[in-house]
Amino acid sequence: MEDSDHHLTQSGALVGSSDDLLTEILLRLPVTSILRFKSVSKHWRLLLSDRHFTRRYDIDNHSKSPGLFGCDTYVPYDAENPSTPPFSSLGSYFDRPRVRIVQSCNGLLLCSTHGPKGSKAAPRYYVFNPTTKQLALIPPIHESLKVRKTISFMGLAYHQTDCVHYKVVCIRSLEPDRDLFKIQIYSSDTREWKISIETFSADSNFFQQGVYWNGAVYWVTNYHKYLYFKLDVEKLQTLPLPMRYRDRLHLIATYFGESRGRLHLIAYRNHHDYRLRLNVYEMFSGHSSWFVKYQVVLNALPGAFPDIISRYGVSYDFKVIDVVRGKEEEDTFVVLKIREKIIKYNVHDKSFKHIYSLPRPSCFRENSFHRYTETLSSF
Repeated sequence: MEDSDHHLTQSGALVGSSDDLLTEILLRLPVTSILRFKSVSKHWRLLLSDRHFTRRYDIDNHSKSPGLFGCDTYVPYDAENPSTPPFSSLGSYFDRPRVRIVQSCNGLLLCSTHGPKGSKAAPRYYVFNPTTKQLALIPPIHESLKVRKTISFMGLAYHQTDCVHYKVVCIRSLEPDRDLFKIQIYSSDTREWKISIETFSADSNFFQQGVYWNGAVYWVTNYHKYLYFKLDVEKLQTLPLPMRYRDRLHLIATYFGESRGRLHLIAYRNHHDYRLRLNVYEMFSGHSSWFVKYQVVLNALPGAFPDIISRYGVSYDFKVIDVVRGKEEEDTFVVLKIREKIIKYNVHDKSFKHIYSLPRPSCFRENSFHRYTETLSSF
């Protein structure tokens, strides 16, 4: 017994004295353990906070996505083994009320606060890491309240490998009666705003939602032109539409997002085309064209969830709120909202299950759902 205890002591001392060996062990632990082990010692805290370790941890764990946020509600993707909510109330971390998640981007959240109800103050913007609870206030783009009210879009650009210093992209309208805009960029590296594009024309409703992917911010709307803004050259470019829709003036995008380094689009021509068969398109890395990656067949859903049938019985009432690529292809799934129910549909075996019931379905608008991705990255 003494020999065994001595051997264990020697092994523990060996691990503790070798940062390389300790790192290899810690990289295999869940993120909750990493956060807890930061309090073991000053040495461990420095090791676990080092950018080299956090970057490698995020990459090795493929930025795990255990759930999503809907308003202030956390929805775990795994109903049988639900993950712990990253926070009990989002508002407890901010200095002003009425917190809203604007965008989720590879583990970081772009949030805004709007002050008390009835307040005419311009919103404040923050970048928040819900895993580490780190929070940064984005300085106002301009001190003038009149200028700050011209903001048409605020979006976050961040990735552990190609954009390690997050950027906030702001699109401002210049004249109320003309669709004239300019782009300004805030960098967490310089902590300053700069004007990128002086002026350009676009439809006033174009910049509603943006997605960061592969070094650029992308916009897809219900119009005939898609745009993306490359951050390295600071240039606005046109993105092709899926081949079958290129002759259409209007294309209704029901989902647009990124997962595991892939850009996805679900779209249809009109409401009559929005049936129970969905094509999930994926963009080639060179922006040349889209191809059909998955065909989602939802024919079994009306029998299991009658609420999916619209009031007049001629169409289906549901919303795709996430497409999540798995580490293995058979783990890829689509998340649907049917009234107050959240449904998880596996694209490989075509199985589905009810994973969550929303407490107040009326407050969850189409763009109020944001994926939660674990990341140890600090800023």
